[in-house]
Amino acid sequence: GLFTQIQSHPDIGFVLRVIHASEISRNMMRKSPYNLNAMSHDCAMEMIWAVLHAGITIDTCYVDTVGMPDAYRQKLDRVFEGHNITFVVEKKADAKYAPCSAASVVAKESRDAIVSNWKWTEMLNGYTPQNGHEFGSGYPSDPKCVSWMKSECNVDTPFGFPDFVRFSWGPTRKLLGDGPTADDVGNKNSNTNDRGKHPIVKWEADEEDETNTDNGGGRQSSMQSFVVTK
Repeated sequence: GLFTQIQSHPDIGFVLRVIHASEISRNMMRKSPYNLNAMSHDCAMEMIWAVLHAGITIDTCYVDTVGMPDAYRQKLDRVFEGHNITFVVEKKADAKYAPCSAASVVAKESRDAIVSNWKWTEMLNGYTPQNGHEFGSGYPSDPKCVSWMKSECNVDTPFGFPDFVRFSWGPTRKLLGDGPTADDVGNKNSNTNDRGKHPIVKWEADEEDETNTDNGGGRQSSMQSFVVTK
């Protein structure tokens, strides 16, 4: 596949920064939320620094924007001033520029590998998921994901879900009682004013990307947070 070709090509290298669900949950649920856009920007800059610290000169950096392209580019220009890097920051950059297309492949393949090989840390305390790894794509539009979320809700009381799940995610909050009942999740005809019998859990922050375009802590995977390949 493409990922194998990218890994084996002598002239292609990549840096990977894994953001686990538990990290997103901690950041989003702070008293002053650290949102997904800010996390994405900071992780992109971490990867650029990793490349520079590896002794590699960057001439042009293509970035698939999160947020406003011009503001993001100006931010990158400020942070990397003096490194003579030209930043090309655009929406849908993965459909326009080969480096972004390759990065998209690396991200998806790495995510799929981590998810499919996920080790449940909660099993040490007796937790066993009702339906194992049968969680589908992870998007709320996926019936398999909706079914898995319903089956796992409050199995591991009082925590609600394993740390594989993002607690700041809209469907998670709804299932835990901060919104419609469990049966309403995935049902567009439901009454969103109904309250379930689950504990009412108030989270500090909400998200903007609850549709179909999104991205687990600690010892979850043997893959390092940073992988630099030359």
